[in-house]
Amino acid sequence: MAAGFDIRQLNPAQRKAVETLDGPVLILAGAGTGKTRTVTCRMANLIDQGVRPEQILAVTFTNKAAREMQERVAGMVSKAAAEKLTVCTFHSLCVRLLRSGIERMGYKKNFSICTPGDQQALIKQFIVKRGGLKEKIKPGEVLGVISKAKNDPAGMDSIGDELFRSIAIDYQNELRARNCVDFDDLLLLGEQLLREHPEERAKWQEHYRYVTVDEFQDTNSLQMNLLQNLVGTPFNVCVVGDDDQSIYGWRGAEVANILQFERFFPNPEIILLEENYRSTQAVLEVANKLIKVNVGRREKELRPTIPGGDLIQLVAFGGEDEEAEWVADEMKRLRRLGKKGKAAEPKIDSAVQRMLGGGSGALMEGGGEDPNLRPWEDFAILFRTNTQIRKMEQMLREKEIPYRLVGAQSFYDRREVRDILAYLQTIVDPHADVPLLRILNTPPRGIGNSTALIANDWSREHETSIWSAMGNPDFLDQMGTKAQKSIGEFQALIEGAHIRLLDGEHPREVLESVLESADYVEWLMRNTKTDQEKDQRRAGMGFFFEGLDRAIAKGKTVQTFLEETLLDPQKDDELAEKKGVTLITLHAAKGLEYPVVFLVGLEEGILPHKRSVEEGTKDEERRLLYVGITRAQERLSLTYCSSRVKWGEEIRSEPSSFIGELNFDWIEETDHAAIMKEEASEDDLADFLGGMRAMLD
Repeated sequence: MAAGFDIRQLNPAQRKAVETLDGPVLILAGAGTGKTRTVTCRMANLIDQGVRPEQILAVTFTNKAAREMQERVAGMVSKAAAEKLTVCTFHSLCVRLLRSGIERMGYKKNFSICTPGDQQALIKQFIVKRGGLKEKIKPGEVLGVISKAKNDPAGMDSIGDELFRSIAIDYQNELRARNCVDFDDLLLLGEQLLREHPEERAKWQEHYRYVTVDEFQDTNSLQMNLLQNLVGTPFNVCVVGDDDQSIYGWRGAEVANILQFERFFPNPEIILLEENYRSTQAVLEVANKLIKVNVGRREKELRPTIPGGDLIQLVAFGGEDEEAEWVADEMKRLRRLGKKGKAAEPKIDSAVQRMLGGGSGALMEGGGEDPNLRPWEDFAILFRTNTQIRKMEQMLREKEIPYRLVGAQSFYDRREVRDILAYLQTIVDPHADVPLLRILNTPPRGIGNSTALIANDWSREHETSIWSAMGNPDFLDQMGTKAQKSIGEFQALIEGAHIRLLDGEHPREVLESVLESADYVEWLMRNTKTDQEKDQRRAGMGFFFEGLDRAIAKGKTVQTFLEETLLDPQKDDELAEKKGVTLITLHAAKGLEYPVVFLVGLEEGILPHKRSVEEGTKDEERRLLYVGITRAQERLSLTYCSSRVKWGEEIRSEPSSFIGELNFDWIEETDHAAIMKEEASEDDLADFLGGMRAMLD
């Protein structure tokens, strides 16, 4: 048996999943049922049963999930075996496939990956070119249309709007001319490579004999096709997921992939994981009754291992101000109660503390925080749409409650990080056009936009990279003396760094010296207005270099670091370092868990969203609420308002139709008026104690 792997620790269903290794396997893993543990134990068991680790592939949707899976398996098998496993995202997998065979698709092997920021910049150019400025077209809107078209069998012809179609064709031609691919292209080309080239398909089927796919309910039709081409007979494929948590239909996920798995792979073994180790019985009773309303789902029911639990609160409010204030005050109250449910101080002291000017913190006499208090990180506020969160943020600031907002700007979307990333990409491969164009005149060095455009056109005409064009005497003859000198100095800087990198010098030292020679940091600070912003930019750069150092220390190449970084645009490792209450959308919360959850805005038109009613996707909205409910470990509060302010106008709201589908045997229903009456009696007592304290003083 592999080190650190004891099958006796698993329940019967988990054990069956771990021991069923051959042929198609579908593991239906409900929320909180130990899915990751089961999958990683299964991979360890494959190795224990003699499967070579290099023949094992596990695919998931985020680098974070892939890292967690790899680390867990590494704790069960030898270090040498763990290093030979392939645990990656779908996009990373396709990069592997394409690095090996993209030439068959007409691309050069050293293709570069277009980041979301680079995509936006390209689209802006073509909006201007096609006269789209008058139409006030947003790049993000066009990119959404392009992404949808790329996943449509009809391709760009599926775009009905002529202007959008023209911009889309311009964009795709530009990518191809620059030997560049975007995220959608990675999947499209990876699937096409396996489907159209039998020798490539046979090679990879032989290479990966055992394939596992996590979060299978989130796969789309293209990923399903990729999987079918990747897995050959005897179909040793294990997919893990939960159709009740399929909430990404709006971005192409096909719940049919998991509901109709038997149609894709014959006679699969179907295993249900239903024992929940996360939430109390109260939370699960409410969740189970709700999700059973959906038709066509695979029958299963979460079974609690934590009996009883606090009743779920369902609270009605007149407006969002009252809702936000109650959530903030309730978090303060629960924080004082501590994890064991016993107050760190008498309950009435909440009012006394407010009267005496006490803030959200509770510092002990010797400094530091009272250990009896529940940490702020135990709390999460879940919401359906970003517009709901403004009032909540404002209230948390007023109440001096620290918070962290999930889904804000990605770390790798920051200007300084994108610049540094482009410098590193160019040092690694000067022939990658997209990053080269980003840094060509950043900071300004006498190579302006007109020079860059001429270089771009010249390179396309002569079928070469922009880097090669800039070094060609025929091209340089078209430039003035000053531009020639600037180009020469820039190429010398990058070429010198490229050679140093090849010679084995530490990537950080090479990159930092290039940035110093380019006067980049000083230029950046000169163009940053406030001291706070300067500190944020310095922190961003420092964080980037720390990430690079960690990757190199783990033995990764710079190319691997770049690909992992570029393929995970939502990555924000800083979040783990931030403290406070988590504010997070329901979509982003999937896979996470919190001891205390407030799910706000349970109103018709918000949850379910009004668009879902129009489009007939209310089942997915019900699954979204189910996901939100099952994030709660110990306590759950659901709130709704009779009015909200939208577009500056107060709009009446109706309670969500989902409320009637909940299990009221496990719900405590109240409203703001009742809460205020209860608090008033508390305040009277606090006033009395305050008077007594004043007399004693």
